Amino acid sequence: MLDFLVYLFYRAVLGFVKALPFLALWRLGYFAGAFAWLCFGSYRRLVRRNLAIAFGGEQSIRELRRLERQHFAHLAVNLLSSVKMSLVPLEEVDRRVEFENMDLLHQPLRSGRGVVCILSHLGPMELFAHIFPRPHVVGYVRTADVYQKLRNPYIDAHLFRLRSRAGVEMFDRSQGFNPAIELLRGGGVIGIPSDQHSGDSGLWTPFFSRLASTTPLAPLLAKRADAVLVGVALYTVKPGRWRVVARAVVEPRGQSLEALTARINEITADQIRVAPADWFWVHNRWKTPRPNFLLPKYKRGVYLPADSILKPFRILIRSTNWLGDSVISAAAVRAIKRGRPDAHITIAAPAKIAPVWKLVPEVDEILPLPSRSLASTVSLLRKQRAFDVAILFPNSLRSALEIWLAGVPRRVGYRGHQRAWLLNQIVPDPKWRGPIRHQVHHYLHLAESVGADLALLPEPSVPRTSQASATIKIGLCPGAEYGPAKRWLPERFAEVAAALSKQHPSVQWILFGTAAEVEIGKPIADALGDLCVNRIGQTTIEELITELHDCRLLLTNDTGTMHLATLLGVPVVAIFGSTEDRLTGPLGEGHTVIRHHVECSPCFLRECPIDFRCMKAVTSEEVAAAVKRLL
Repeated sequence: MLDFLVYLFYRAVLGFVKALPFLALWRLGYFAGAFAWLCFGSYRRLVRRNLAIAFGGEQSIRELRRLERQHFAHLAVNLLSSVKMSLVPLEEVDRRVEFENMDLLHQPLRSGRGVVCILSHLGPMELFAHIFPRPHVVGYVRTADVYQKLRNPYIDAHLFRLRSRAGVEMFDRSQGFNPAIELLRGGGVIGIPSDQHSGDSGLWTPFFSRLASTTPLAPLLAKRADAVLVGVALYTVKPGRWRVVARAVVEPRGQSLEALTARINEITADQIRVAPADWFWVHNRWKTPRPNFLLPKYKRGVYLPADSILKPFRILIRSTNWLGDSVISAAAVRAIKRGRPDAHITIAAPAKIAPVWKLVPEVDEILPLPSRSLASTVSLLRKQRAFDVAILFPNSLRSALEIWLAGVPRRVGYRGHQRAWLLNQIVPDPKWRGPIRHQVHHYLHLAESVGADLALLPEPSVPRTSQASATIKIGLCPGAEYGPAKRWLPERFAEVAAALSKQHPSVQWILFGTAAEVEIGKPIADALGDLCVNRIGQTTIEELITELHDCRLLLTNDTGTMHLATLLGVPVVAIFGSTEDRLTGPLGEGHTVIRHHVECSPCFLRECPIDFRCMKAVTSEEVAAAVKRLL
């Protein structure tokens, strides 16, 4: 019953539009378009984004805003014109449409080959069904259109009658494409719109130099039927007058389906540039797929024509706030970068650890975040070029609020800390019932959930071999910011260093740590004297990177500096007690972890509530032996 009532209203609107003269219809369309521009903010923002993608580097903001308003007016005019032209006599349609370059269609048809017309949503597109079958156009061969049924059966039946009144054959898309192929093999003409988002089944290829999912249907039909592809566009000349222009012929013989699909996008873009206000910009042509906006797992994949220059797909990754976690998450960043050829990775990280991301070549840009208010962080993010997606590595409410207030349209992350309402793509926590897995998988799961193919990740890095030199520099990191439960005994660090220095007089020990760890390093520095250089509390993160890079190896507790060393390719001897090396141990090959399991470890406490037995079980002799083996 509801469908029929909607149909009655639809027919009443059709009657009203039919009664209006073209000039009045044009004015009504302009008024309706201006009203829509004012009232429908979500569509206005979509049009603005689409225009920025297509013409952002070619036109000024003022020109794009003018084009945006013109589009809404033209959109309403085209809709009303489509309705009216489907209702007037066909002879009147003939008088109102002129043609250009139609020999591009006639030549293959006269030789007996079919033609697939590449159509785009320019102007009142419904006109094609009324003009192509006319005797003075291509009515001397069979013509057809592929359509998709509407949900309302009454409106669908009425539109079917209107579209087929001139003699065009209507092929239901859901019934397959064999009838269309047979028509083309018999030398007929079929029109295929090829300018809309094609979802998961499309081929990702450039459209206005930005990757877009594109249907390969037109070239597929042409190749199957040995037909020719011809680009055909409909342009508005003035109120009630239109011009059909054939602009390009593509011979599919000898070309791949992917290359033909890419060529169709080029043709369509050229058509749109002639009359940009007339195209259907309210459609989300560059839709960000959900959940996989990275592309390796899509059926048809990505195709880039030779010498393609892509506009970037801008991904903002909110880094963790800790040095060690940042290094652990670097593998996920690499996986995300490899997920699509147009990925532009921006890392937003606290200023104190931001330089670490310079060591990851997959990072294109780094935003050091101010340590001040939330407002200053949001202001910094909003000043950047618009991001397409943000991925949050921290689970904090603050990080999600930053991205939400910055206006990033797609926000991805784990649910954590009552922040689900700030995200619009929530990644479920990874379910794992096997042995303990390293924390790196926590971040890799985020990458995989948005489409990254982890099989594309490079092999774990092997620690580099330092070049021979007169002095062997060994880093020593006796602190641990988390708490004293992670710190091996300072006197034993000193014993190891003293013993190795006796055997290797050329060894120089470099003590590293934060300003809060000065007192921890002081007894070690006093015991070693000239055998060490105490840099605890005296290095910036950039200086730490430089000096650690010069070390032959690092002797350390479970610290962020330990992870930084692995990123630099420096071998590590790491002492674990209250924490679990299978969870947060050094990544990669060639490192040594020393740990004695006792009945209470791992406890993950900041301070040991009993007798510190896990760390006391680690002897100076076994640590010295491990360092000696790596030397």
